[in-house]
Amino acid sequence: MPPLNSLKCFESAARHGSFNRAANELNVTPSAISHQIKGLESFLGIELFRRTKRKVILTEAGEQYIGPIKSIFEQLESATTELKSGQKGGYLSLAVAPAFLTRWLMPRMESFQAQYPDIELEITSSMSALDMSASDIDMAIYFGNGDWDNLEVHYLRPISLAPVCSPKLIKPNQPINKPEDMRFYPLLHVSKRRDEWHDWLKQNEVDPKFFRRGLMLSSGSLTAGAAAQGLGIALADSGLLDEEIKSGELVLLFDHHLRTDRSFYLVYEKRRAVTPAMAAFKEWLMAETRQEKVVPENN
Repeated sequence: MPPLNSLKCFESAARHGSFNRAANELNVTPSAISHQIKGLESFLGIELFRRTKRKVILTEAGEQYIGPIKSIFEQLESATTELKSGQKGGYLSLAVAPAFLTRWLMPRMESFQAQYPDIELEITSSMSALDMSASDIDMAIYFGNGDWDNLEVHYLRPISLAPVCSPKLIKPNQPINKPEDMRFYPLLHVSKRRDEWHDWLKQNEVDPKFFRRGLMLSSGSLTAGAAAQGLGIALADSGLLDEEIKSGELVLLFDHHLRTDRSFYLVYEKRRAVTPAMAAFKEWLMAETRQEKVVPENN
């Protein structure tokens, strides 16, 4: 039998096409990966990789060998998961888009904890997609178009955008009674979604060129916070701002919503075995989003 550590290095390097990435995943040096694979090749008497300056490529023999080796590691992972899942309780590591985490998920977490008191949750905020094959994250909630490689993707909810601002922003001599009136106030923009204000104004038959640019911020959560501080008008998902709107901290200026092609999705790695904790969270989350009232596309 070849050494298990050599096989693990071989599987990781084959999956990444890189000794450096395999080293990062296994928390060793690239030279250690190279040494292990050279030892495996010596043991087998067969070359498994062709080395180039930028990457490593499986030989024909390597391609033939990686299939059963990968299957063996998946079986080991599945057997370990099955054994651990038989124990009481469970653990779930979750990465969540910031706006969804603070505005939607956290207010509902008491419900999940009441249903599953033995599941330990570790939640982190993440604005970008993660390399889940190289992390300890079990599941994530992403914001985007749903097109991510090597992930199981489950649709949760759309975003539906409408203008909100602090009531203290509006001057008595410059009320906002129709969309055109917003031209007297700065608009708050999400830097990676600059088209949203343009599309909303066009949809409401208003020429965007007459409007002030305002602040550019990195996320919808930040634009909503800036709007609450009276810094301008944000285009936000009113469904994620229920508390602020009910308290009067923010006002919904117009009940005209822009539906975008981006939504929130629950994702996890395709090759990862689904634990009972993951299955429980998915079932609870999908049930919660089904109960939510969805705003019409343009009302």
